[in-house]
Amino acid sequence: MKLLRVGVRGAERPVAIDDEGALRDLSSVTADIDGRLLGDPAALSAVRSTLAAGSLPEVDPAARVGAPIARPGKVIGIGLNYTDHAAAIGAAIPERPVVFLKPGTTVSGPYDAIELPPGSRATDHEVELGVVIGRTLRDCPDAATALGAVGGYVTANDVTERNGIAGEPTWVKGKSFDTFTPIGPWLVTPDEVAEPQALSLQLWVNGQQRQAGTTGDMVAGVGELLRYLSTLMTLEPGDLVLTGTPGGVAVSRPEPKPYLRDGDVVVVEVAGLGRQQTLATGVRGAVVVTGG
Repeated sequence: MKLLRVGVRGAERPVAIDDEGALRDLSSVTADIDGRLLGDPAALSAVRSTLAAGSLPEVDPAARVGAPIARPGKVIGIGLNYTDHAAAIGAAIPERPVVFLKPGTTVSGPYDAIELPPGSRATDHEVELGVVIGRTLRDCPDAATALGAVGGYVTANDVTERNGIAGEPTWVKGKSFDTFTPIGPWLVTPDEVAEPQALSLQLWVNGQQRQAGTTGDMVAGVGELLRYLSTLMTLEPGDLVLTGTPGGVAVSRPEPKPYLRDGDVVVVEVAGLGRQQTLATGVRGAVVVTGG
């Protein structure tokens, strides 16, 4: 299935794409596309059967598309997981996966703006395969078992402010800005992804291709990544794992490095998982909290 969430920010409805490509409202079947749904085989089966029955109301295709999963409990990033990317930036291939965390507030929709942080001079793009957990995983013994815990796959862009990484003991400062993890447009369930290590990844900025790779070039594949992560932390349904980026990022290019600037259009695609298009902007939306 292809699952997504449609509507104004903070009030998205769960939606599925039917066999004819129409958007169908799942609100009568599930409250949201989240860990509770992905971790419940009976609930997923009910969604499938109701969608197949053809009785669900259609959703306006012009409506805003939000992130295809509700805010994850954890966003886990993996660094230096493609050989060409590591070589291009002069880094050694790590013996074990390089792991960092991003807050859930970085997650945004596939057509929402990427808000450049104040004073941004080195905001970079990173097309990635995103993996959404569908079953609790802890101290998993092998990669095959870990792969069985996948609830779905998404197109992702792990946006990075390089100035927040250089010289820092962790990468968190350069990874944590709001809107720095656009995902979607869809969450695609594992039954529609025959081989997660055979997906092409591409990224364009203003129509110029910047990145092109395949998940077959990962240093550690999806199953092995999840197995390893499960020895560090409990992976829970709805958690999002960003599996690394291939070569072609701005930091690896000659001067002047083509970092994202206000007005740049970024298009990101992972084969079978859909294409997202975001606008980099220097305008940041204000959030004002009132009351006690």
